[in-house]
Amino acid sequence: MKHEARAAVRPRRWFAGGLLALLLATCLAVAAPAPAPSFELIALGVQGGLQDGDLSAWLARAPGDSRYIAMDAGTLLPGLQRSYERGAFAHLPIPADTTLTPAGYLLREAIAGYFVSHPHLDHVAGLLIAATDDSRKPIYGLASTLDGLARDYFNWNAWPNFADRGAPPALGQYRLAAQPPGQWFAIEGTSLRGLLLPLQHDRMESSMLLLRAGDAYLAYFGDTGADAVQHGTRLAEAWRTLAPLVRQGALKGIVIETSYPDDVADDKLYGHLTPRWLASELHALAAQAGGNAALRGLPVVIGHIKPSLQAGRDARRLIESQLQAGNDLQVRYLLPRQGQRIEL
Repeated sequence: MKHEARAAVRPRRWFAGGLLALLLATCLAVAAPAPAPSFELIALGVQGGLQDGDLSAWLARAPGDSRYIAMDAGTLLPGLQRSYERGAFAHLPIPADTTLTPAGYLLREAIAGYFVSHPHLDHVAGLLIAATDDSRKPIYGLASTLDGLARDYFNWNAWPNFADRGAPPALGQYRLAAQPPGQWFAIEGTSLRGLLLPLQHDRMESSMLLLRAGDAYLAYFGDTGADAVQHGTRLAEAWRTLAPLVRQGALKGIVIETSYPDDVADDKLYGHLTPRWLASELHALAAQAGGNAALRGLPVVIGHIKPSLQAGRDARRLIESQLQAGNDLQVRYLLPRQGQRIEL
């Protein structure tokens, strides 16, 4: 009987010990601090057309930096104002002695420079309009992009020449800093470095900016079509660059467009992506990065959604539902609104 009593107690002791270990593990997991963010992203404009106050424009910075790189600038001052009102710059107080409005201060002092992915109007309109009151800054991009800016806008016909070259007189407000593809360069006024890769956007050369902050990376894609639709390999080349970073856990996020829902025909996409085509391209990245599980939890920030003028059709909601329905890779889709701040 004594032996039987001891045998009956032993399982309870094991149960109590296991429960204690589980509780300790849970407490340690709760107490463990969340990893510090590697990048801060602010959405100045998230739509892909029609509404001129909310066009493609993003700010990015590394922790510790006081200034941002602007990635495209279809909307600039309205986006800065909206972001300020939503508290996106609460960590960056406006000096009490400034004579500028909050948006004016952020434009002139908080933006170190611009990256322009391609010279379509919905990616540069805010930059052009604000140029009259901006401070001197570099504009980074591929040579084809900056040549387009100088030729088509800074020509004293479409707009005064605020650049440092082109139609005389060149006012020198902006320095057109062309960068060769695949080579790292310093982003002035920040601790960031950048690397550009060309993309295909219908008949236009677009580009991707890969940002580096220490050992962390963020990929920002300008407008792009799927390789299968564009009959090219530009995205495949971008995935070859990003795949090792995914394997290392160093890629902290992707910012990429999804302009149309899946019911838009391929011959009507004009160099843009749908949820189905984005999923196909992310599968191509996963294949190079080690398989479908490689992208699990990766933040994929969606922009450039084109609003619909069709009554009762909410393109944003439709695209979001289609992205989630096809999300077998289990990436973390984010669809920010204008003025929203994201830590990655």
